[in-house]
Amino acid sequence: MSESSRDTAQGAGWGSAERGTYQQLMPDHVEKLSWLDPRILWAARNGVLASWFGDPTGRTRSRWVARRAAAGAPADKVIRREVPERFSFMVIGDTGEGDASQYAVIPGFLRVGGGTEFAVIASDVIYPVGGADDYGPKFFRPYQDYPAPIFAVPGNHDWYEDLGAFMRVFCGDPAPLDAEPAPRPFTRAWWRTRLWHRPRPADEQRLAEAQELREAPGQQAVQPGPYWAIDAGPVRLVGIDTGLLGALDAEQGAWLREVSRGPRPKILITGSPLYVDGEHHPCAIEGGGTVDDIVRAPEHRYVAAIGGDIHNYQRYPVDVDGRTVQYVVSGGGGAFMHATHTIPRVSVAGVTERDFRCYPLRGDSLAFYSRLYGRRLRLRRFFTLTEAEATAVIAERLGIEPARAPGPDVRITRRTRLVASLLGAGGRPDRTSRVRLPVRKIYTQLFSPSSATYSPPFFKSFLRLDVTPEAVRLRCFAATGNLAQELDPPVEDEVTIPLR
Repeated sequence: MSESSRDTAQGAGWGSAERGTYQQLMPDHVEKLSWLDPRILWAARNGVLASWFGDPTGRTRSRWVARRAAAGAPADKVIRREVPERFSFMVIGDTGEGDASQYAVIPGFLRVGGGTEFAVIASDVIYPVGGADDYGPKFFRPYQDYPAPIFAVPGNHDWYEDLGAFMRVFCGDPAPLDAEPAPRPFTRAWWRTRLWHRPRPADEQRLAEAQELREAPGQQAVQPGPYWAIDAGPVRLVGIDTGLLGALDAEQGAWLREVSRGPRPKILITGSPLYVDGEHHPCAIEGGGTVDDIVRAPEHRYVAAIGGDIHNYQRYPVDVDGRTVQYVVSGGGGAFMHATHTIPRVSVAGVTERDFRCYPLRGDSLAFYSRLYGRRLRLRRFFTLTEAEATAVIAERLGIEPARAPGPDVRITRRTRLVASLLGAGGRPDRTSRVRLPVRKIYTQLFSPSSATYSPPFFKSFLRLDVTPEAVRLRCFAATGNLAQELDPPVEDEVTIPLR
């Protein structure tokens, strides 16, 4: 087994390593996606409009689901896969930027994914707005050599064009929804309708040619809708659609309660993680209750909840009435990297730093961002921290033992501390005031989304889950973009989840 970032800096992808072969898979021309581009921000405005003028996704989702039911989709929305009692599947989240950071994941994903029965994309299949014309370079091309079906739950970006392209590709529903009746003038709904980003017409020939890249019979699967369940071997996977604002409508909530019944062990796949960045986000259901209430209910037998949306890996083993539920963030499948160094010392729901896992390690995240902003601000000598310096200053600020020793000769200077502070490095709970908490959130939301990079290490990740009647073995694999990690993807985290 190759070294991981917890073993050595080289295992994390630092140093003069040979670049991987992922560039050979990429299109000749790749449009760089910048979240500071006003055109991109304007195209992706629907999330903001939904928060200001009311969220229409519940009603739109209900119309999609009704149309799929009329077309013959199973009423319970359960996909029944004939697989052995011992089988494996892949989970990868937030994939579709279509640039080097997405394609760098593919060689390792294919290598580790050999022999798996299917894969699931957890959130944001396509950036920036889920358009049909982007499915060629951002879905069909990168995953053309994965021989098994791919299922998906949509993320907020897939909803920016009313989920039309997602429904077409994953649910076999090619026609757009009919227009709804116009709302009364000058109401909140009227303003939302006037400003709403509408789906663009698709290039039909281009989409047809892209679909040919995954036309093998073994690659085909049709979902009953944007939310679904899969019965496979001894487990049931339950995929939910959290829409634009990370919540469930009442209709989907009722379905979730119904499909969660029964003694079969279950794994939740969601576009919005329930534990992330040291905080609990239980995910509200319209009409009352939360998704996490359903996950925690012992009679439902959930053993894990895996969410995308945040572009890194995190794991929180939470004790729920004497049993452990693994809450996982898996959004490192291809988009820009959300920082982990901004996560404060973890103390949530009984989970402490001893139990918490993340990838990239906080020190690697801080070193990554110091290089990024050193280049952008043309202050490399001031901003750039070595991975050893970043690891040491994170350990000091959080009061924790580093996962990888920084070395005996590393000095923490005033400059090191200042750079760590400027880049939003987390702190201890007793030192995180009410003033500093919003500052950290502003940093994460404002600065991270523009932080695409185009050379290794990328610090991407994906999951493989091996299922037996007794347990599920969950492993997080790294993809740095370097050849060493491409040929033998390192395991950054591993946990065995008992089913009995």
